[in-house]
Amino acid sequence: MIEIVAAKDMELKDILSRDAEKAEDVSQTVDKILENVRLFGDKALREYALQFDGARLEELEVTAEELQAGWEAVDARFRETLALARQNIAAFHEKQVRQNFVMAEQPGVVLGQRYTPIERVGVYVPGGTASYPSTVLMDVVPAKLAGVKEIVMATPPGADGSVDPAILAAAKIAGVDRIFKIGGAGAVAALAYGTESVPRVDKIVGPGNIFVATAKRRVFGLVDIDMVAGPSEILVVADGGCDPAWVAADLLSQAEHDRLASAVLVTDSRPLAEAVAVELKRQAALLPRQEIARASLAAGGRIILTDSIAEAVEIANAIAPEHLELAVEDPFALLPSVKNAGSIFLGRCVPEALGDYFAGPNHTLPTGGTARFSSPLGVDDFVKRSSFLYYSREALGQVADRVIEFAQREGLAAHGRSVAIRFEEKQV
Repeated sequence: MIEIVAAKDMELKDILSRDAEKAEDVSQTVDKILENVRLFGDKALREYALQFDGARLEELEVTAEELQAGWEAVDARFRETLALARQNIAAFHEKQVRQNFVMAEQPGVVLGQRYTPIERVGVYVPGGTASYPSTVLMDVVPAKLAGVKEIVMATPPGADGSVDPAILAAAKIAGVDRIFKIGGAGAVAALAYGTESVPRVDKIVGPGNIFVATAKRRVFGLVDIDMVAGPSEILVVADGGCDPAWVAADLLSQAEHDRLASAVLVTDSRPLAEAVAVELKRQAALLPRQEIARASLAAGGRIILTDSIAEAVEIANAIAPEHLELAVEDPFALLPSVKNAGSIFLGRCVPEALGDYFAGPNHTLPTGGTARFSSPLGVDDFVKRSSFLYYSREALGQVADRVIEFAQREGLAAHGRSVAIRFEEKQV
């Protein structure tokens, strides 16, 4: 079910290029949906709700009564769990809030930087068979901390036109302002263009299938997006002291997401590698989503044998996984060597699922190797940074010649003239 290969015999490109090779091309379908929603607005959204979700909708927006009914339909213990998770997420992301600064170190000169929140953000939350209230918390809480004025959520309805109560409960706890029963590429189009019912937003965040990801890529530039997320990934660096059952369970926690998900173990212990392979087969057979998990392991799963744990970390850096577990005796000793990873889980008792739901760090993470240059979703994604500067006439005069010289070097005479004119005597 999963291949064990020595690092020296492995081609990393087989792992790194899997998305490009296997991703379905849906661009024509998505372009048609985007255009229909842009032209026909709510009418198109209702037609797509019927076509894709089997739902006949009169109103696209979730009412206050529906929100309250969803809240009451969720048991009290899970509501408490949602509240505790929100508390942890908020505590972590509060540390990310930026501070404005002002520099006034030279006479007549004031420089500074200020942060202003994005006005309106759209949050896409998958629905149907993949319902993720955790996504609501992870995407909305940082936006609220950033000071976003209005948060608009889109999530597909069930065939009866309702939204999963757990998603509604999470939205209530997180503080979502408006919720719409729209899904897929049509939801992205509605948020990007606006319709009679759905307000146009300035940024769209949240995960989705290939139709959602392609639509986000298409509307980028008209609005901002968080990232174009690919299939889920986990890479576990493990030494021989690990329990193979634990390692296998962690690999399967991502393999069950998607047939294109990637679950990779890198270890310097052949006995562990072989034991994990056996455990994967045993545990996969017990999963409700076993067909997906097995397909994922067969296509993107790997067990890589290295000569050392240091070499294992080098391979992890080359792959730049979404989730990286350092299941070793002293994970903090390895942490400085990790250069590329979305989120890092330290130690043998820190399963990736802890980060997905409860611990506090964001679970919206870069995939497909983009952790080489991008970061998890956070407060910074919901603010804009502006600089400002003030010079008195006297302060400008002290540097005018140098600014004019710079402009001349670049052949931009009007630039230099805009400085010089402020020191010319006016003709009577």
